[in-house]
Amino acid sequence: MKKQLTINEQDELLTILEKRFEKNKNRHENLDWAKIEAKLKANPLKLWSLDEMERTEGEPDVVGYDAKTDEYLFVDCSAESPKGRRSVCYDHEALEKRKEHKPADSAINMAEQMGIEILNEGQYKELQKLGKFDTKTSSWILTPSEIRKLGGAIFSDFRYNTVFVYHNGAESYYAARGFRGLLRV
Repeated sequence: MKKQLTINEQDELLTILEKRFEKNKNRHENLDWAKIEAKLKANPLKLWSLDEMERTEGEPDVVGYDAKTDEYLFVDCSAESPKGRRSVCYDHEALEKRKEHKPADSAINMAEQMGIEILNEGQYKELQKLGKFDTKTSSWILTPSEIRKLGGAIFSDFRYNTVFVYHNGAESYYAARGFRGLLRV
């Protein structure tokens, strides 16, 4: 798989990201698009990952800046769990355990292939402070190893003005469950 965008593809993606950035100032107050764009242009692999987030309908946007690492944080900000990443089980181990009706992929595998991280519980809760996400869908979140060793995985959603964290067998998958990603640039 080619992990590089053409100049035209880069320009198209940067235009989409800039428009989203300008439209949703509440997600990134005091951040300067010109600085973000310069960092993106200097990191073609990160641009490719953002394009994958966009292609799978995640609508990535900047939600913060990590001063310690000098990185901007892009997260999937689509209202519902990204359409292009639903109907997946949690990880490769869970995918291999399914004998019948296997999903096409797993959340962890897709995230790795895209070059992004799956959100953890804290990151998911921070995202929910920026809007109402997953009011009709749910998203797998990074599962603690103790839970995963026992066969489980966790997911989250937003219902009744509350962020809920639930558990399921890691091999389960649903048409309304996907995952949200984080990319550090």
